[in-house]
Amino acid sequence: MADPKTWLITGISSGLGRSLAEAVVKRGDRVVGTARSEEVAKAFSALAPKRATGLVLDVTDEKAVLRAVSHVESDIGPVDILVNNAGYGIVGGVEETSLEEARAQFETNVFGALAVMQAVLPFMRARRAGRIVNITSVSGLVGWASLGIYTGSKFALEGISETLALEVEPLGIKIIMIEPGGLRTDFATRSRRFAARVIDDYAPTVGHNRGLLAAHAGHEPGDPARAAEAIVKVATAKEPPLRLLIGSDALLYADTKFRAQMNEIGKWEALSRSADYPSSG
Repeated sequence: MADPKTWLITGISSGLGRSLAEAVVKRGDRVVGTARSEEVAKAFSALAPKRATGLVLDVTDEKAVLRAVSHVESDIGPVDILVNNAGYGIVGGVEETSLEEARAQFETNVFGALAVMQAVLPFMRARRAGRIVNITSVSGLVGWASLGIYTGSKFALEGISETLALEVEPLGIKIIMIEPGGLRTDFATRSRRFAARVIDDYAPTVGHNRGLLAAHAGHEPGDPARAAEAIVKVATAKEPPLRLLIGSDALLYADTKFRAQMNEIGKWEALSRSADYPSSG
């Protein structure tokens, strides 16, 4: 094996982040994992004292993010691979979700991830090397009634990631988006919040999907350990893809969405073209 790489993974308390951190440690690489709890951070460090380091970090605290990344770079090692995993999902209709709830969702899922990327990028640029892996979701491609604000945050992270990939490609830095479907983790319980407001008119759509989410919790098709192995493979690949869907359900949802989208584009193509200036020829 080549020299061990240093990974910085946010949100390693449980779920996919924890499975990924454990897979990386098992691989023989070094992992700095962040958590919001001192207890969790200490327990993570105890997993493999020479290869696992837990840090207490709230990714919505920009100054703390800058300090944490500088500490890792100076005291542990250059960050070869950053994984932005910290996040949560809010369940509620778009009208039901207050602006305060929506801003909190974007603070963690979008601005928190952006803060970590902006803190790491100067070091990666100086080395002309590095990988940034952003855990988005198939919800970053497909909209769902009851998950509008969460889906919006993932769409935003996808747009930022796709553009950043174009900007850093000449600098030797690769951006990878991981788009999981349903994984059997506690994301559906501990990492899920609910809008305080419920509007009866949305019962057939938002309410129905809220019930489906509750019924599917603990029965998702995705195995977080296998998902972690797939992420390790793609993050260390010589030529990684920009996007990797995780799970057969993610593939199904994305395929259905894109086929419908292309059909709709074709149906209205003539009207789309009619907006151009008439051809002078």
